[in-house]
Amino acid sequence: MRMAVIGAGRQGVAAAYDLARFSGAREIRIFDRELELAQAACARINRLVGGSTRVTAWQLDATNEAAVREALRGVAVTLSAAPYYLNFELARAAVDAGSSFGDLGGNTEIVRRELELDSRARERGVAVVPDLGLAPGLGNTLAVLAMETIDSPRDVRIYCGGLPQTPRPPLGYKLVFSIEGLTNEYFGRAVVLRHGKVCEVETFSELERIEFGAPLGTLEAFTTSGGTSTCPWSFAGRLQNYGYKTLRYPGHYAQMKLLRDIGLLDMEPVRVEGTEVVPRALFHALASRVIDFPDDPDLVVLRVCCSGTDNGRECTATIDIIDYEDQESGFTAMERMTAYPASIACIAMAEGRVAAGAVPLERALESTYVYERLPARGIHPRMRIEHEGRGD
Repeated sequence: MRMAVIGAGRQGVAAAYDLARFSGAREIRIFDRELELAQAACARINRLVGGSTRVTAWQLDATNEAAVREALRGVAVTLSAAPYYLNFELARAAVDAGSSFGDLGGNTEIVRRELELDSRARERGVAVVPDLGLAPGLGNTLAVLAMETIDSPRDVRIYCGGLPQTPRPPLGYKLVFSIEGLTNEYFGRAVVLRHGKVCEVETFSELERIEFGAPLGTLEAFTTSGGTSTCPWSFAGRLQNYGYKTLRYPGHYAQMKLLRDIGLLDMEPVRVEGTEVVPRALFHALASRVIDFPDDPDLVVLRVCCSGTDNGRECTATIDIIDYEDQESGFTAMERMTAYPASIACIAMAEGRVAAGAVPLERALESTYVYERLPARGIHPRMRIEHEGRGD
């Protein structure tokens, strides 16, 4: 069996590493426009893993659909760790090449276009499953698991944050992905399920404080976009509410709100001494220099809560994960928590556990399959169930 990862960036390398450890594939191919980047990734993974799985570097322009189609012939499963806006064309090329396909998501409209490949994928006998990362991704898979633990689930709340282990000024935050992606999530519209209906709400709203206990203590949470993905549509008629919020250290929200209120995050250009300037672009240029702490270790915190009734009593099932940067392998918490769930899903596709067609993650893969494979990767979920004020 041969598997492939498109994109030799952080998440792509971590996913290829996990596939090399756990998939049993004969070969893992890493594709990237920059061959040297792919070669460096292969050298790192082969040094860490050794064994019988070969990890090989290939040059590929991911914007050339015909070239992608040709490169993926003979590949059982392909994971895209490329920019989200390429995922539809990459999925289409993979299907035409006879390769099952997954990606890290990031844009719900593109995901819905990928799902339109359903009949094409079924004809080719392959699976297409978007949104395999952290949020969207693992958070939604664990939401399904929490829903399955109680008789009548009603409300789902997902909280997730990638954070520095030790916050420092100016924003108590370090970049764990692109700053453009960060502000896009903060300031837009989020799709949620409210009172049984799919609707959109303003992001950067509905601030609340969540207690996590030691060592994190209290974190603040607010609505951001993307984390729910297709779940509001999938669970309409079954749930009343389904929502997602981002977690940050206390004070971050107020600081970002001040920047927004003075207009520094606006998209409309303003004239400054005769030059048109987009405020948000200026913020990106300035902030990326002062919140990029590449040597600071990170952590990821994920909480999934599902409330409803069980045996006639009010009940809440909660799943918590706190994951830290792995000093031995060098992979950050964000890399691990994004890439490893994606790798698990790709392995499931390779094993034939996912039916042919293009299907949302929450309907494609058994939640227990993912949950049970996290500890082998050093990721340890904790589940608790509380019935009417009594913990079980």
